[in-house]
Amino acid sequence: MALSPLNQRRWRNFKRNRRAFWSLMIFSVLFGLSLFAEFIANDKPILVSYRGDFYMPVFKFYPETEFGGDFQTEAIYRDPEVACLIETGGLEICLDDPEATIEDAADGVVDGEAIEKGWAIWPPIPYSYKTAVDRPGAAPLPPNAENWLGTDDTKRDVLARVIHGFRLSILFTLMVTAAASLIGIAAGAVQGYFGGWLDLVFQRIIEIWSSTPSLYVIIIMFAVLGRSFWLLVFLLVLFSWTSLVGVVRAEFLRARNLEYVRAAKALGVGNVTIMFRHMLPNAMVATLTMLPFIVTGTIATLASLDYLGFGLPASSPSLGELTLQAKQNLQAPWLAFTAFTVFAVMLSLLVFIFEGIRDAFDPRKTFT
Repeated sequence: MALSPLNQRRWRNFKRNRRAFWSLMIFSVLFGLSLFAEFIANDKPILVSYRGDFYMPVFKFYPETEFGGDFQTEAIYRDPEVACLIETGGLEICLDDPEATIEDAADGVVDGEAIEKGWAIWPPIPYSYKTAVDRPGAAPLPPNAENWLGTDDTKRDVLARVIHGFRLSILFTLMVTAAASLIGIAAGAVQGYFGGWLDLVFQRIIEIWSSTPSLYVIIIMFAVLGRSFWLLVFLLVLFSWTSLVGVVRAEFLRARNLEYVRAAKALGVGNVTIMFRHMLPNAMVATLTMLPFIVTGTIATLASLDYLGFGLPASSPSLGELTLQAKQNLQAPWLAFTAFTVFAVMLSLLVFIFEGIRDAFDPRKTFT
């Protein structure tokens, strides 16, 4: 679908802002890679060949018995015995010697059929965000060729947790920001457009709601209902939507008496059409000015709650929990360095991108 001339001009303005444009490119690459985190950091192979058949453990549960093992539980692909079973096509020699290969078998024959050698394609980082690393020494372990950013205090690979945690933080932030923005823009538009008693009552409600201690409410709700991703999204949206109401309301109060609005009313155009088709585009610059604060504030809130132990479930790959570990393990500086670098890069890129979007929507801004 072709862009309108106005949106084409906005896109050109955005591209002329080199800092914003390259921030968008870098962020798109990082976020795009994180969306495929299971193919980058996982303790399950991407593809397994066993007796001529192909399996994709990253998508589907396979019991150990599928590869000639003894248990109905999911195969632990890093287990030497399971790896041997896959390689030898399920030859029983693996039960006696997990380090055996198909060449060690008598003639590589099972049930009268020759068995071809199996194989597995592993992700570049053979650890998931919750996989314990089998390395000697006391945790947290320093970086090495196997664990590029070291391990945390429970011997989980830090790089794997960063990749999964980056995706989780961005998706969480986008969902909260989108939902809170829709509610806040709609509420501010209604207040500013209609004014009067409706505006007065809404303002008093917002003042009372904004003074509610959100942290205490989140702690109480988690104590009653338990920690969950969707509950945290709902609670943060509940307390974040008021951020945009003020600026949208002010823009609608200013614009509702302008000539084009009065002309549209005289022509019989509906209120909803006037508000969201004619008035809202003129309020977008002020609205977009606030979005970087909402985005960075949501990321900071999520990290703070995880740091305090009231955020996502304990099993989630949390960047805030990594920061807490850095504070508790000062003898492991790689944890603090990793947490600081991830937050600094992520927040800087997002601020630069939204700054460029804001300037692209501002007709007074030009770039050379």
